[in-house]
Amino acid sequence: MSTVETVRFKLVPGTDTSDFEALDRKVENDYMAKRPGFLAREVSRSDDGEYLVIVHWATPEDADATMRGFFAAAETQDFLAAVDKATVQSGRYARVAH
Repeated sequence: MSTVETVRFKLVPGTDTSDFEALDRKVENDYMAKRPGFLAREVSRSDDGEYLVIVHWATPEDADATMRGFFAAAETQDFLAAVDKATVQSGRYARVAH
């Protein structure tokens, strides 16, 4: 059964959303999509500027391995600099098959 991770956050005040969304695409293409077990990722933004990222992984171990390296990876540094760390909320779920 696959694993679904969610992350909600806002941007550092003054961050341009267009610039951030370009960074987000770069993180997905240059880091996330290249990790073992990566299945899919989607990003949404609310009217008040909160982002919701949903990532699908083949296994919880794949998710853990990727996240262990995420904060130190060169490909993620500009993305992380734009995220207001105080607003980050995450969750993990096992996908329910129908």
